[in-house]
Amino acid sequence: MTSQRIAGLGIAVMAGALTACTTTEPTSDGATGPGPMSAAPAPASGVAATSAAPTPQPTATGLPEVLSGTRQVTIVRVGSFESGLSMTDDGRLAEVDGDEGRQVFVPIPMQGRLFLIESYRGVGDGPGIGEPVCWRVRNPGDGQPLSVEGAECDAGDPRQRFEIVAADTDTDDTFMISNSSAYLRTSARSGLILEEQGDGSPAPDGFRFNDNGPAPTR
Repeated sequence: MTSQRIAGLGIAVMAGALTACTTTEPTSDGATGPGPMSAAPAPASGVAATSAAPTPQPTATGLPEVLSGTRQVTIVRVGSFESGLSMTDDGRLAEVDGDEGRQVFVPIPMQGRLFLIESYRGVGDGPGIGEPVCWRVRNPGDGQPLSVEGAECDAGDPRQRFEIVAADTDTDDTFMISNSSAYLRTSARSGLILEEQGDGSPAPDGFRFNDNGPAPTR
């Protein structure tokens, strides 16, 4: 895991050097601030607020910086009001309005658009950051929908390999999240679930990844 993050950091540094050698033009899409609506949701306790956040820049691999493995992000569902994603203390990924659970995430690139998604309790790189908990698909096996639970990180577990692709929007910080063609979306009955697309299925939700600074070093 350490070598992957170090590699990601090296890529980000190389991309920064290349950018410094060229003349950049301001973006025209105006996608600069966090939050799915005109007003960004209030950050949870322990989560650093970002003001006038720059438009995510692509790395040398073509991935946005928020997916480079070198940045920590908060994740907000497009269309939610003040809720953000949290790996709650009962071990399930959910939307919360308060500061409970782990609300800071680091997507670690694996191959293509597959990522291991680490969860942390707070931003920064201090002694209290602790070990990450990773996203993993949970199949209750009783007719209930798939969901996402927290687990010890294991890059070799297919249930922990999530595909993150750009949503059909004009911004560079909004994505759809899936595992084996089952997409993350919200359900009025069950909260956040994973569901395969089919005739009549609701469209997958888009999720905004808000940059909260450098990822913890490990």
